[in-house]
Amino acid sequence: MKEKIEELSPLALAFLGDSLHTSFVRLYVLNGQKEKLNTYHLRAKKFCNANSQATALDFLQDELHETEQKIVKKARNAHNKHSSKNFDEETYKKATAFEALIGFLYLNRKEKRLEEILEKSIKIIEQTQNN
Repeated sequence: MKEKIEELSPLALAFLGDSLHTSFVRLYVLNGQKEKLNTYHLRAKKFCNANSQATALDFLQDELHETEQKIVKKARNAHNKHSSKNFDEETYKKATAFEALIGFLYLNRKEKRLEEILEKSIKIIEQTQNN
């Protein structure tokens, strides 16, 4: 299986990472809260966008292991035919790199590290948006 993971493009890792990140965020905003559906969506939206993901990556960059940094770099440099309407190209590339990192950690069964990165990203996003 490891060989097949390494054959995946960074954009494929980002595709998976996006859904994993969204699921983690949704669990986070649901945790013990009894809200209307729209309130959940609005709370999750502040975490699940290119700007927030790029910000999280910026703050996490120095903490990444060598292999993780390689995945991030590869994903940032990947040629993506898709672009964001709402964010500049650099922000979108960083967000894609963040998502690729999440996908990579998941597929390599680095559960503890994955949870650590996701939890730190939540804290980073909350801190930067509250300032």
